[in-house]
Formats: sequence, C-alpha cells, structure tokens
Amino acid sequence: MGIQIIKPGDQASGQFDGGKIQEQKPIGFSGEGSIITRLGPLFYWAWAHSQEPAEIGLHPHKGFEIITYVIKGKAYHQDTLGTESVVEEGGTQLMQTGSGVYHGEALKEPTEIFQIWFEPHLSQAVKRPPVYVQFDSNQFSVVDIDDVKIKKVLGNDSPMQIVTDAQMWDVSIPQGKVYTHNLSVNRTLAGLAIRGDGTFALDTGEPTYFSHKDFMITQSKEEERIIIKAVDQDLRIVLIEVPTEVAYPLYNKPR
Repeated sequence: MGIQIIKPGDQASGQFDGGKIQEQKPIGFSGEGSIITRLGPLFYWAWAHSQEPAEIGLHPHKGFEIITYVIKGKAYHQDTLGTESVVEEGGTQLMQTGSGVYHGEALKEPTEIFQIWFEPHLSQAVKRPPVYVQFDSNQFSVVDIDDVKIKKVLGNDSPMQIVTDAQMWDVSIPQGKVYTHNLSVNRTLAGLAIRGDGTFALDTGEPTYFSHKDFMITQSKEEERIIIKAVDQDLRIVLIEVPTEVAYPLYNKPR
C-alpha cells in the first residue's frame, strides 16, 4: 500500500453561473482534467467557492446518493419533492435520488461547500422513492483527542446514514499534533486538505508531505494505521473511507 498525492493542477475544475461559483474537483468526471475519476463507490467530489450571490437551476439526478456539506456560509436548496431549505455552516443535506428528482441550489453570501456523490447498487436504488434529509451542525458529534477535533459526518456514530458503504470525517489538527486513522483490509482512504499542510504516513513507512488543497489517497491490502500530522500550521482535512471494490457493477461515468 502506498500514498498518492494529487496536486490541484491534476484535479478537475469547473464553474457555474458565469463563474460566480468556482470548483476544485478532487474526483471529477471523465474529460474534466482530474486524474482520479472514481474511488470504488465514491463517484464525484467537488469543492465549491462563491464570493457573490449565485444559483444553479433545477436539474435532475437519479439513483445516486448526494451529500452537500457546508464548510462556510449557507446553501439554499429547493427540489421537486417540495423541499425548500437552508443548510448552515457545519450542516449537511442528503439527497438519496432514487427513482429521480430535480433540485436547484443558491449561494447568497460568501460560501464554501462540498458536494459528494456515492453510488449504491443502481438497479436497486432507482426502484426507491427519492428522499431529502437535512442535518444541522449540532447534530454531529465531535470527539476531542489531545486537542485533535474529529467530527463524524457520515457512517457509524453519525446521524447521517446512506445505503452505500462509506464514512466521512472532518478533522482539525493543531500544529504539531497527530491524528491516527485505523484502516481495515481492502479499504480506500481519501483526504482533502482544506486548511493548512502536513504529512501523511503509513505506520510502517516514512511520512509524505502534502500542502493546502492537495488530495491524498491510500488503499489497504492489510490492516494499517494512517498517521496524519499538522506540520507548519494548523491543519483541517476532510477524510472519506470507502471499500476499494464493491460486489455490484459500477456505472461508467459520462463526460
């Protein structure tokens, strides 16, 4: 098992509403410029920023499970289920798009969000009715271990559960401190440094340095401990863990 560091120049980029929303995409669609287009059932990961009011009009989704995580600001949502909602900083929205739904989003103040797509077994997912669920920041638990704050966003011990096998953490590491992640067999761990820099290491290997906006990937063939350290400044990193392979066919993403 090794560590792969994907620099921003090797990630995809995109924009909406005439460039008012700018996106860095650690995992993008084929043809968008990202060297990573899938990690198991983790299908798409966009990191969007806006500094002025912007909108994305109604558009369809079907089958996939889509999480919007608000890092800064607010996300305004509407959909054909009749939902109108506002997701504030630290909160999430989950769309399990099932048999199909249209939704639109608006950003009305300086905002920073993730939108992340996961792929369940599509032949089963499209038979389920679409569902929208919202979670506020205070619904998520934050564990403090030696000043390292670990917020469980998705999966076990989180109020947000999905059909796809996936877990997600938002980890804040003070300068000089360390976060350790236990990775079981045949799992993939991906991390995006959204604040600061640090090192990423296997328990048995030398640390690899990464910078702000870098995307880190490691895949296990046996149980491993991953050690992440904040080096020159405080570090905030978002981690997603998924199976390296799943026991169902995965959709071949279009451009």
